Amino acid sequence: QVQLVESGGGSVQAGGSLRLSCAVAEYTGFTFSSKCMGWFRQAPGKEREGVAIIYGDGITTYFGDSVDRFTIARDNAKKTVYLQMNNLSPEDTAMYHCVAVKYGDGCPTVHTDNYWGQGTQVTVSS
Repeated sequence: QVQLVESGGGSVQAGGSLRLSCAVAEYTGFTFSSKCMGWFRQAPGKEREGVAIIYGDGITTYFGDSVDRFTIARDNAKKTVYLQMNNLSPEDTAMYHCVAVKYGDGCPTVHTDNYWGQGTQVTVSS
């Protein structure tokens, strides 16, 4: 079983920044360096949504307004994915999860069969 362990969440005021990390413990058949990894979030009463994804070679895609404020990155040697979040707003308050598909090398979506980390809470106050 692949383990995804997030950290770095917390409480900040609007306009502040946080850097989330996701450490990945591999198992046979899951090679981190070739896996597309994603950050997803879920706010209370809302559906899960994608924030950003990053391919094994570093190509990135952002969703919603995260492209202007968030940066996803990875360190394949450390098997870690990062999400730098700047200029946070109360609308960013959510549980943030690190995600990877269970089968194949595609990128995760809310509809794919995924590995999910336990999440790290981000709370932004106005």
